[in-house]
Amino acid sequence: MTERAAIKHSLGLIFEGIRHLHDAFGGRRKFTIDGRLVGDIGEVMAELHYELRLDETSQPTYDATTKDGRRVQVKATFKESLTLSSVPDLYLGLKLHEDGTFEEIFNGPGQLIAERYAHRKGIGEKLLSFPIKELRLLQSSVDDKDRVTRRGS
Repeated sequence: MTERAAIKHSLGLIFEGIRHLHDAFGGRRKFTIDGRLVGDIGEVMAELHYELRLDETSQPTYDATTKDGRRVQVKATFKESLTLSSVPDLYLGLKLHEDGTFEEIFNGPGQLIAERYAHRKGIGEKLLSFPIKELRLLQSSVDDKDRVTRRGS
């Protein structure tokens, strides 16, 4: 297969997958390839696995709401860091895997991340990246009552 044919074939598979996601989730998210795809996948995975309701339209500072009204910012990645741009009530950071599984990296108050990284210029004001390894450690200090509850828990 030539490089041009490989691009054409691969993009066809990607867009077929996007159509499947859009159809499966009733248009709750757009799954656009231009920067929103991973985030939208993370948000619908969060809705499937956690007791939260996605807002009809993602807001700049949160994506979902828990039963008790707390606002949740859902962030997802396939890489080794997650981002934060504001300080939400709750922050749910997920590392996605190619097989459709995920790891919970951080589930707790956004304020804990802001306090831990208070020394970073722009914390809570602009998009900053945080290593997954450090967020996992920080999560160990979160009480269960301060987390988004997993479905079936």
